[in-house]
Amino acid sequence: MTAHCLPFRQIPHSTRLFLDYLDCTPSVQPFYPRSANFLAWAAEESTRVNYPAERRKRVAEILERQNKSWDASDKALENIARFRDGAFAVVTGQQVGLFGGPVFSIYKALTAVKLAQQANKLGLNCVPIFWLATEDHDLDEVNQVNLLSPDGQLERFSIPTRGDKDLPVGGVTFGKEMSEVVARAEALLGESEASKLLAECYRPGETFGTAFAKLFARLFADLGVILLDGSDPELDQIVAPLYRQVIEQASDLNQKLFRRDEQLQAAGYHQQVRVTPTSTPLLAMRDGARIPIHADASGSYSIGDAQHSKQELAALADSSPQTFSPNVLLRPVVQDYLLPTLAYVGGAAEVAYFAQAAVLYEHFLKRVTPIVPRFSATLIEAKPQALLEKYKLSLTDVFQGPEPLRETIGAHLLGSNLQSSFDEAAAGVERSMTAVREALAQLDKTLVESAQNAESKMLHQVSSLRTRAARAESRQSEVAERHARLLSNNLYPEKALQERGFVGIYFLAKHGRELLGELLETIQADCLDHQLITL
Repeated sequence: MTAHCLPFRQIPHSTRLFLDYLDCTPSVQPFYPRSANFLAWAAEESTRVNYPAERRKRVAEILERQNKSWDASDKALENIARFRDGAFAVVTGQQVGLFGGPVFSIYKALTAVKLAQQANKLGLNCVPIFWLATEDHDLDEVNQVNLLSPDGQLERFSIPTRGDKDLPVGGVTFGKEMSEVVARAEALLGESEASKLLAECYRPGETFGTAFAKLFARLFADLGVILLDGSDPELDQIVAPLYRQVIEQASDLNQKLFRRDEQLQAAGYHQQVRVTPTSTPLLAMRDGARIPIHADASGSYSIGDAQHSKQELAALADSSPQTFSPNVLLRPVVQDYLLPTLAYVGGAAEVAYFAQAAVLYEHFLKRVTPIVPRFSATLIEAKPQALLEKYKLSLTDVFQGPEPLRETIGAHLLGSNLQSSFDEAAAGVERSMTAVREALAQLDKTLVESAQNAESKMLHQVSSLRTRAARAESRQSEVAERHARLLSNNLYPEKALQERGFVGIYFLAKHGRELLGELLETIQADCLDHQLITL
C-alpha cells in the first residue's frame, strides 16, 4: 500500500473557504481559532476544555448503556471507562446511512482514532467517539448507496421508504424487504466477513440507527471507537439548560449569526446556512417530525401554526427537553456541551459550518472547539491502477468526466502508424516553418511574426485533426468505452469523489477488515489534502 498527496485545489468543487482553511490564510483566521494542524495546538487546547464532573458521570453511564446494547468490544468499553475517569475526546459523526454509509464515514472514524492516538502520545488521555446523527430527517439521502459489481458497474441499493419525510431517519424500522436487499448485496460482494456483518446488522426489526451502530461496533472493535446516539432522551435531560438559554436569548443569537454572515461575505466567502430574521437554531419535535421554531419581533414563537410565548417554551425545555432538537449550527455546540471534546473531525461542509457555528460556541461554551479535516482518499485497486498506467492517465484526467476520458483513451488506442503520421506531420510543420522564419529574418524581419502565426494555425489544424481521429476511434472502440466507464465508476463515480460515490463496506468485503488497520497506518498526519492510495 502506497500513498501520496493530491492537493484539494486540483479537486473539482472544492470551496474557497475550505481551501483557505487548509492553508490557514489570513482571511480565514478570524473564523477558526486553530489551524488544521492538530499536533500544533492539542496540548494547549486541552487546558481550555471545561467539563463538569457530574456531567461526565451521567454521559459515561449513557455511553456504557448504549454501547453494551450494540455488543461493543472490550476495547470500546475500556475506553468508556477511561472517559469516565477523565479522558478527553476526539469526536466525529455522520448520518446513519444504509450499509454503514459512504466510504468517508469509515475515514471519519479512522481519523478520530488516529488523532486520539497522537494525543495520547503527547500525554493527553484521549478516546475516539463517533456521534450517530440519528435525528437527521433526510431519508432519501441515507437510504441510497452504490456498490461496484465485478464488471465495474455501479449498482444502486435502497429500501422502500415509508412514513413522513420529516421523521428522524434513525428510528425508521426495517421490514422484511431488508432481507432481500442484503441478499442481493451479499451476492454482489461475495462471501466475506463484511457480507456476514451486513446480514447480522441490517435485518428486519432493526432501525437505521441500531443497524449502523452494530455494524460500526463490529468494524471498529479492535480500535475501541465509542459510539453515541445523539437522540437518546437522557442526553436531552442533560442539555435542557442549553435549550432554555437558546429560547431566552434567540434574538441575541440571531444578531450574532447575522453579523457573522456579514463578516464571511466581506471576506469573500459564501453563506453556509441561511439565517432569516425569524429563524432560531432550535427545532421542535412534533409527532416524530422536526419542525423549525421561529421567533417574531414581539418575542413570541411559532411552531407550524401554533403560537407560544417565550415563557411557555422555556418551561417546556425544562420539563420536556426531548421535544426539542438542534439545527445544523447548534448541533455541534450541543455535542460539545455533552462531551469533553479536544477536537472535532469533519469534512469540507462541516468545516464551513463551523465558521458560522463559532459564534454559538463562543456564546454558550466560551470556547470554540477546533475542527480538523477528516482523512480524505481515493483507493486505487489493481485493475484501475493498471489502466491508469497503460494510458498514462492521472486521477485529474478521470475528473474530466466519462466522455472526455473516453476520448483521451481513444487517442491512446489510435493505430501506431496513424499516431506516427500525426507526430511526423507536426514535426514537419515545425521544421519547415523554422527554415521559413530564418529566411524571412534575412529578407524582412516584419514577416517573422506572420510566419509564427501561420505555424501556430497549421499545428492547431494538425492537433484538431488528431482529436477528431481520437473521437472517431473512441466512438468505434468498445474497449475505450469499457475502460473509461470502469475508471470513472471506480475512481470518480457519478462525478463525485470515490469516498462519496459508493459504500465503504465494498472495500472491506474485498480486502478484509484488516484494511482498516492498514489505512490507519497509511494516513499521513502531515498531509491535509486528498491522498491517493494504491492497494
